[in-house]
Amino acid sequence: MNGNLRRLFNIADKPVRRIIGLMSGTSLDGLDVALCAISGSGMDTRVTLEHFDTVPYPVEVKAEIRKVFAKDTISFQQLCLLHPWLAALHAKWILQCLSKWCVAPSEVDLIASHGQTVYHSPKILHQLPDFPNATLQIVDGDHIAVHTGIITLSDFRQKHIAAGGEGAPLALYGDYCLFSQKGEDRIMLNMGGIANFTFLPGDLQATGVFVTDTGPGNTLLDAFAREYFQVDYDKDALFARQGQVNEALLTALKDNPFFNEQFPRTTGPELFSKTYVRQAQERSNTTAISSYDMLATLTHFSADTITDALQRILKPDKNYAVYVSGGGAHNPLLVDLIRARLPQLRLHTTGELGIAGDAKEAVLFVILANEAIAGEGIDFGKSGMPAITMGKLSFPA
Repeated sequence: MNGNLRRLFNIADKPVRRIIGLMSGTSLDGLDVALCAISGSGMDTRVTLEHFDTVPYPVEVKAEIRKVFAKDTISFQQLCLLHPWLAALHAKWILQCLSKWCVAPSEVDLIASHGQTVYHSPKILHQLPDFPNATLQIVDGDHIAVHTGIITLSDFRQKHIAAGGEGAPLALYGDYCLFSQKGEDRIMLNMGGIANFTFLPGDLQATGVFVTDTGPGNTLLDAFAREYFQVDYDKDALFARQGQVNEALLTALKDNPFFNEQFPRTTGPELFSKTYVRQAQERSNTTAISSYDMLATLTHFSADTITDALQRILKPDKNYAVYVSGGGAHNPLLVDLIRARLPQLRLHTTGELGIAGDAKEAVLFVILANEAIAGEGIDFGKSGMPAITMGKLSFPA
C-alpha cells in the first residue's frame, strides 16, 4: 500500500484527529486558521478549538486577488499565477501559526483548505440554460501539502455542484453536526461578505435542516467604506450611524428577483457589487446622496434582506434561538436593526456554544474534512443539499 494511503487510513482510525481548517471569504480580510481536535463523525462529532488566528491579507495580496475577483473579464495569466502563489503564502502562514502555537507540523493530521473564491456562478445568476451551476476557488491543495508536509483536503465545493447543489452554502453540514441541540430550534446566522443561515430543528431530524444565502452581508458595506473613507470596513458602524436611510434607494436595492427565489438559494458579489448599487441609484434618482447616507442605506439593505429571509421560515407558535457569526456580528448597527425587526428572537453569538464567531467557518471546514475521512453522507431529504462528503486529497511529496 502507498505510504500516504496507509497514513490516511491510520488517521481515519484515530479516536481523536487534529485538523487545521482554513477559510478566506469574499470580504478578503485574510486567512482564518483554526487548529481543532475532533472525534467521532456525524451527530457524534465533538470539536475542541485548540488555537485560532487570522492572518490579515497584506494590501498587495488583496490587490492581486481583486484583479480577478468577481470579474467577468480577467487576465488568465493572473488567475493561473495566483493559484500556486496564494497556496504557497497560505502554507507559509500555517507554518508560522504552528510555530507560534508551539505545535510541530508532524502533530497535525490534516489541513482542510477552503481556498479563495474568485467567482461564484449558480444558474440563478448566469441564466444560461445549457450550463450548470459553477463556482471557482483557487489556492492549490498540492502546494499546501508539499510545503507543509501535511495531507490536505481542498476544493470542497465542486462535489456539491457535481451532486446537484449550487456549491454553497456549505455551512449546513458542519452546523448540523456541531450545533444541533435537542429541544431547541436554532438558526445559525453567518454574516460574512454574503449572509446565510442554517435552520437546525430541535427534533434533530436531518430532513428538517436547511441552509440558504439571504443576500449581502458586508460585501457592499466594505466596498463603499473603501471607496469613500479608504478603510477596509465601517468599524462599529461609525460612518453609517452618521447618515440617514434613503428610502428610494433602499427600495431600488431590494427590487431584484433573487429575493423572491425559493430556498435554498446562493449568490455572491458577482451580483451584489458596486455596479448593482450604481444601477439602483440611477433607477431611484439618488446619485447625489452623501457617503454617510450610502452606508446607512446599505446597512439597512443587509438587515432588511436578512430579516425578510428569516421571516419566511419563522412560525409564530415556536421559539427560536439565533446564533450569529461572521464580520457582521461585530457591526452593532446591523445587529441592532435585526433585533428591532425581529424582537421575538433571542440573539446570541456562537462563542456561547464554544466556538468563537470569527473562527466558525474555518471550524466548519475541519468538520467537512473529518466527514470525508471518517464519516458518511447525511441524508438531508428534499432540502436541496446532497448527501455527500466533500474534498479532494493532496498528499505531501
